[in-house]
Formats: sequence, C-alpha cells, structure tokens
Amino acid sequence: MTAMVKAEAVHKRFGRLEVLKGITLEVDRGEVMCILGPSGSGKSTFLRCINHLDKINAGRLYVDGELVGYRERGAKLHELPEREVARKRAQVGMVFQHFHLFPHMTALENVTLAPVQVSKVSRDEARKRGTELLGRVGLADKLNTYPVALSGGQQQRVAIARALAMRPKLMLFDEPTSALDPELVGEVLEAMRQLAREGMTMIVVTHEMGFAREVADKAVFMDDGVVVEAGQPEDVLGSPKHERTRTFLSKVL
Repeated sequence: MTAMVKAEAVHKRFGRLEVLKGITLEVDRGEVMCILGPSGSGKSTFLRCINHLDKINAGRLYVDGELVGYRERGAKLHELPEREVARKRAQVGMVFQHFHLFPHMTALENVTLAPVQVSKVSRDEARKRGTELLGRVGLADKLNTYPVALSGGQQQRVAIARALAMRPKLMLFDEPTSALDPELVGEVLEAMRQLAREGMTMIVVTHEMGFAREVADKAVFMDDGVVVEAGQPEDVLGSPKHERTRTFLSKVL
C-alpha cells in the first residue's frame, strides 16, 4: 500500500542556511505522526514543504503516491503550474499556530468560504457540511459568532473545521496549541484526538508530550535539520537511544 506521505532525502535551503538536511520519513494512511524538537530544527519547514508552501531544493516528496509540486520526466523534475499545485494543495489541510480567521466573517462563513470558492460546492451544501463540522469540534452553538467573540481555543477549533471542510486526505498541524492559554489547550487536543479516532492521517508538530504519547503511531525527534530518532512513541519518549533526544526531553518533560 502506498504511504500517504513519503519523504526521500529532502533538503531545503533559505539562501545559505540549510534548514532540512536530508529528511527521510514515511507516514502510512490513517497514521498519526508527531514531530518533536527544539525551535529552529526544521519541523515547520518540513510541514510547509509537504504542502509546497516552501519548495524543496533536493530529494523527493510524495503525497498519496504523487510528487509534490513537480512532475518527473526521465530523471528530471518539472515544476507543475501553480493552478495544479493549488488543486493538490486543497487536498491537504493545514492548521497553523495562529488561526488566521477572517474577522469580518462568522465561524460558519469562515468554514464555508473555501468549499464554495475553490471547490465550487453549492452554498447550501457548504453550510450543511460546515454546520456538521463545527458541531464535531464542539462549536454547534457558535455558528454565527464572529472571531472577536471567540476564545483562542474556539478560534483554533474553527480553523480545524475550516481545514476539514475541503475534505482533505491529510491534515498537517503546526504547533496548533502553542499560541493558546494553557487552560484552552485541552479542547483543541480533544478535537484532534477525535480526528485520529476517525482515521484521519495527521502529521503534528507539537510540544504536547502527553498528546504525542497517547495519540501518535510514530514519534519523530528532529534537531538541526535532521531526523535524530524515530519510532514508537513509548520508545522515543520513554527510552530514547540518542543523547540529543534525552537532553531535549529532560527539559520538556
């Protein structure tokens, strides 16, 4: 069976700064992978490469068996037109640290915008699905509420519903709780747990070690642009093999 995400020796540079130094990883369908590591280790950049928000400089990156951002002819890569990149990007949901909701739109309007404008779904169908999704993340009573009247945790759950509205085959979470007050973290993690229970393939960059231990099928520790250690969460978090992993965990656990 084809892996949902397959990275082969992925490199990414910004000018002279090499941020990813040969990342090789696989995420199977229905799996949850949690990526851990210090700030600046390349975790968020790797997520952005999966969505082709950042273009890789070397290696190969596949989502659902297809190259991300490129077509291969012979042994050469040819960049896809932006329209085709955007069409494929729509199949991958991404939730960032900050919610980026449109302040002039209600929760439901935020969730229905992309399906109507990008996927050409009818307004009625989009509203029906948006209402269902907001209910799934515990916001059935906030459909007509504007972001300014929502807590940070509620806004992040609207952002999750908005990503799900495009019916993605893969969800990427870039430290989705790091901008939240501590008492609001649990409600967002619970929405993510529910997604995992439903079989959504997810890659989660997080500092929430309890969540990683409980929900992840694979845990990955990155540092300085490389995968230092990867495996079962109980192994990586409970009895890490590498000194760098042990040092990091001693500071966060």
